[in-house]
Amino acid sequence: MQNAEQILRARYQLLGEELQGRGLSIDTVKSRLKAQEIETPSWGYGNSGTRFGVFKQPGAARDVHERLADAAQVHRLTGVCRKVALHIPWDKVSDYDALKEETAELGVEIGAINPNVFQEACYELGSFGHRDPAVRQRAQEHLYECIEIMEQTGSMLLSLWFADGSNYPGQVNITRRKTWFEDHLKKTHDALPDGARMLVEYKLFEPGFYHTDVADWGMALHFAQSAGPRAEVLVDLGHHAQGVNIEHIVAFLIAVGKLGGFHFNNRKYADDDLTTGSVNLYEVFLIYHEILNAEAAGSRPNIAYMIDQSHIMKPKVEAMIQSVLNIQTAYARALLVDRRALTGAQAQDDTVGCEEILRAAYDTDVRPLLAQVRLELGASLDPLADYRASGYFDKIATERQGVLEGAASWG
Repeated sequence: MQNAEQILRARYQLLGEELQGRGLSIDTVKSRLKAQEIETPSWGYGNSGTRFGVFKQPGAARDVHERLADAAQVHRLTGVCRKVALHIPWDKVSDYDALKEETAELGVEIGAINPNVFQEACYELGSFGHRDPAVRQRAQEHLYECIEIMEQTGSMLLSLWFADGSNYPGQVNITRRKTWFEDHLKKTHDALPDGARMLVEYKLFEPGFYHTDVADWGMALHFAQSAGPRAEVLVDLGHHAQGVNIEHIVAFLIAVGKLGGFHFNNRKYADDDLTTGSVNLYEVFLIYHEILNAEAAGSRPNIAYMIDQSHIMKPKVEAMIQSVLNIQTAYARALLVDRRALTGAQAQDDTVGCEEILRAAYDTDVRPLLAQVRLELGASLDPLADYRASGYFDKIATERQGVLEGAASWG
C-alpha cells in the first residue's frame, strides 16, 4: 500500500507533465514558491479581542518571547515565514541585541515594526490628526522611538496604521487634520534609516464611524506621495467597502510604483480579520495574478507580504498555518496561469476564453506541488497535521498559565 508521500510524489509527477503541456516549467514554478516570503505578526499569536471583549485562549502567547517561539513553529513547518512583525509597545524590550540573538536561535528574524498610536487614552480623539499639538508630538515621538528600534533590530519596514477619525458631523476640522497628517508623515519619512521604507495603511471605518483620516487607498497614496519616495501604500484585504475590486487597486498601485505591501486576512462583512482564504481564496488568487501580470510586463515591485489577523475562534498557531497554506495555494495557482494563451485570448476579445484560462489555473490541485516545495525546503509535508501531532499545543497550554508581569498586548 502506498504511503502519503509516495502518492504525493506520483501526483507531483503528473502535474509536471500537465504543466509541460501548458508550456510551463515546474522547476521554474518551484523556484518562485521557494522564494516566497510571508511575514507573520507577533500579535496574531496572543490574546486579542473585539469592541465587545477579549477572549482568552489556552496556550496564547503572553509576551514577545512566546510570540517568537510560536512564529518559529510556523516557519519550521511551512518553510516560508522567517520574518515576524513586532508591535510596539506590546513587543518592547530593554535589550534588542539580545532579542535579535533570540530570533536567530529560533530560526526567524524581525520584520516590520508597527507603532501603536491608538491604545493610550490620549489618542481617543486622534494621534497625528488630534487638535492638540502636544498629542500630535507625542505620537511623533513614538514613531521616532519605533525608528530607533528599526535601527537596533535591522528592520527595514515601518508599518503605519492610524485609528484617527470622528464619529459625528462637525466634531472635527477634517481639512486641518489632513494638513497635520501630511506634516507628521513627512517628518517620519525623513527620519527613516537608510534603505528603509514606510507603509501607509488605510481603513474605511472603525473606530471612526463618521470619517476616518486615512480612509481608502487614494488617501493613502496621496499621503505616501507627499511624504517622500520611500513611503508606499499597504493594502489590508479587510479594510474596504463591500464589493471593492482589490485586485484593481493592486494593479493601479503597482503601475504608479507605490504598492509596498499587504496585510493578508479575510472578511465577509468588514474588518473581520478572518483566516486568509477562508471566505474568498479566489480573490487572493486574482491579486497574485495582477502582480504576476505586472512582473511579466517588466515591473518588479518590492512587496512585503504580511499577515494581519486576530484569531479568536481558532487556536492561534493552527490558524496561522492555515493562512500561510492558503496564501501559498493562491500564489501557486497564479503561477500556473498560461499567460501566452491569455494574451492571445485577450487579443481576440474572447471573454469566455480569458476567464476559462484563469479558472484552469485556479482549479489545478497544487497540493502535491506545495508539498514537494516544502519537502525540498526541509519543512513539513503536511504542516497542520504535523503540528497537531507534535504535542506543541498541549505543551504551551500547560506552561502558559496566568499573566506575565510587565507583559503588554491587545488583551
